[in-house]
Amino acid sequence: MLTTKIILQILVALGIFNVWLLRFDKPTAWRGAASQNMKQEFAAYGLPVGLMYSIGLIKLISAVLLLVGLWYPIVIMPAAGLIAALMIGAVAMHLKIGDALKKSLPATFMLFFCILLLVS
Repeated sequence: MLTTKIILQILVALGIFNVWLLRFDKPTAWRGAASQNMKQEFAAYGLPVGLMYSIGLIKLISAVLLLVGLWYPIVIMPAAGLIAALMIGAVAMHLKIGDALKKSLPATFMLFFCILLLVS
């Protein structure tokens, strides 16, 4: 039986994989400024490329851990906590450059889902 917690784990993990693996080099409606890919987006935020790869690696590892958490629940809290912290940063970056609020919606939803995982 799928519980809300399991659905959230899968949803967050798939969201991270989508952004960082499938759409990394593609334009989306959610990219900061007028960026066409992840490198341009981090440049728009004034962040170095090395930080982009570090954040991406942390997000991908955390997403994998959320899936591992389906069998080993002890890893859910640290993974959800890391993703939540990074989503706070993502929302802050959108606000920093004056993006329309709609551009920060995916990060806001991911943050909310991670908070639900942390309190459940």
